[in-house]
Amino acid sequence: MGPVGAADSQILIDATIIMLAIVIPTIVLAFWIAWHYRASNTKAEYLPYWSFSGRIEAVVWSIPILTIMFLGGVIWIGSYRIDPFRPLPSATPPLEVQVVALDWKWLFIYPQQGIATVNQLVVPAGVPVHFSITSASVFNVFFVPRLGSMIYAMPGMISQLHLQADRPADLFGLSAHFSGDGFSDMQFEVKSVPPAQFAAWAQGVRNSGPVLDLPTYAKLAQQSQNVPPLTFRGVDPRLFQAISAQKIPPAPGPEPANPEHAGREVSTGGRH
Repeated sequence: MGPVGAADSQILIDATIIMLAIVIPTIVLAFWIAWHYRASNTKAEYLPYWSFSGRIEAVVWSIPILTIMFLGGVIWIGSYRIDPFRPLPSATPPLEVQVVALDWKWLFIYPQQGIATVNQLVVPAGVPVHFSITSASVFNVFFVPRLGSMIYAMPGMISQLHLQADRPADLFGLSAHFSGDGFSDMQFEVKSVPPAQFAAWAQGVRNSGPVLDLPTYAKLAQQSQNVPPLTFRGVDPRLFQAISAQKIPPAPGPEPANPEHAGREVSTGGRH
């Protein structure tokens, strides 16, 4: 759904058709040879005593080579056209969304609207979206399957991704890279809505909820699972750059259930 998703789909369809052009004749010939050279067919000419055939070698090598070249060319051209860093052609300016992969949830910052959400991504239909993606923890992968390309969220780096939803719909986003205990629940809602409805939603978010400042972010960055969607009416404009530049250190991880027992484990580890 959208230009990138449609282009990805076309690449898969073209690649499948090209490969089937080899697979289907090969399967058919395998059955035909088994039938034609069966023991009961005395009319089949069988000449097993030969050492080399230039014609057979030419067929065996040329067809796969040409197929691989054709298939590679089709995939390369299609992939180049939807390079994640390449802006989508549109007369409408893109919506900016900053994405942070946390343990185990997704933080979405809308710098133009001055708001932020967790595990909920709302975008206007028909408007290109420019995602700036980083991680505040380990490597992760941002993926909305129906919109198209997945891309890595890497600590200390910013990845770029351009996507667009053509029509209003409720979609599904997820983490596509194992990142620990809460990985399986690291999913998020994606809502594509009409532009007017998006503006009303953003205004509604600005009118309620907490502000995402550094102390609030420090609590949010703690490891947690099954986090329901939530919104922030305001966000520190320096937050995303501070996370991507690692000026804000990653969260320390889960706290031990028994601090005294944890202390004994640490001291024992120190002696070793």
